[in-house]
Amino acid sequence: MTLSAASAALLDNQADAQPTPEQPGRLAWPLTPRPHVTRNFEPPATPFGPGHRGVDLEAAAGQQVLAADMGVVIFAGQVAGQGVVALDHDGGLHTTYLPIAPAVAPGDQIYRGQPLGTATPGHPGCPTAACLHWGARRGTEYIDPLALVGDPSRVRLKPWAEGP
Repeated sequence: MTLSAASAALLDNQADAQPTPEQPGRLAWPLTPRPHVTRNFEPPATPFGPGHRGVDLEAAAGQQVLAADMGVVIFAGQVAGQGVVALDHDGGLHTTYLPIAPAVAPGDQIYRGQPLGTATPGHPGCPTAACLHWGARRGTEYIDPLALVGDPSRVRLKPWAEGP
């Protein structure tokens, strides 16, 4: 079996495409260096049921919080006494960061790795001085943001060996 030059080019172009949100590498870590996870994602069984709709990352008070991907700020302000920043990304992905002292405003265009503000203490259940709660969702479905972090993989097709 052989591939035509056009088929091979099409497959190669698809391999060069940006990863979809379900693939590792879509998001970058919002803290640097790579933080320790203090609490993992626990999806709720029902839309309003109990769970942990994100991950908690160990942070230092005043540490810069970085955008996990390019997008637009849709909220930057206080919710229940805590600072929150929310971003919309291509493909319907939405990320949130809290507690944070925002340094951005709604409508701001954000690039991947851009500082959004600084981590603040006060996240409930945090075992350290400060934790960043980082959430992700697509529509109404919450997604484990850790499943979206990593190095994007690149697929390469190798020529099919001819039979004997």
